[in-house]
Amino acid sequence: MFFDTSALADGEIALQLVETVEANPEKRWAPAYRFAIRRSADGALVGRCDFRVGHTERLYFGGNIGYAVDEPYRGNHYAGKACRLLLGLARQHGMDYLYITCSPHNAASRRTCEYAGGKLQSTIPLPTDNDLFLTGEWQICLYYFDLSEAAGGP
Repeated sequence: MFFDTSALADGEIALQLVETVEANPEKRWAPAYRFAIRRSADGALVGRCDFRVGHTERLYFGGNIGYAVDEPYRGNHYAGKACRLLLGLARQHGMDYLYITCSPHNAASRRTCEYAGGKLQSTIPLPTDNDLFLTGEWQICLYYFDLSEAAGGP
């Protein structure tokens, strides 16, 4: 079940739904939303992000949220702001926590996770059959986001 995402905006950016992807148990894919990140002032496409629903081993290592900001627009916290908007969508799906992962060497992504409210839980080795491992990553930073009512959060 997918929810209406038309209100995912904060005054500076808006998330424009590009597509929804149904779960694919054979590929171990969770249902997902894919968004364009647009700057509200002029509608410029500044990047993209996605939200993967649920908790699975694959999502533990790959994260519930992925993001990329195009080079000319970096340094404006657009990815972090997009993550904050997606936390509310995760709550709508009944999730009380989620993970975002990144390479230990990606300082910008680590700052994004912290800006969005994530807490570094640990740096963990990837299983050798993981897609990220197969592309050359050996370990990931695992950022935890507490979405429970007690956490308050964005």
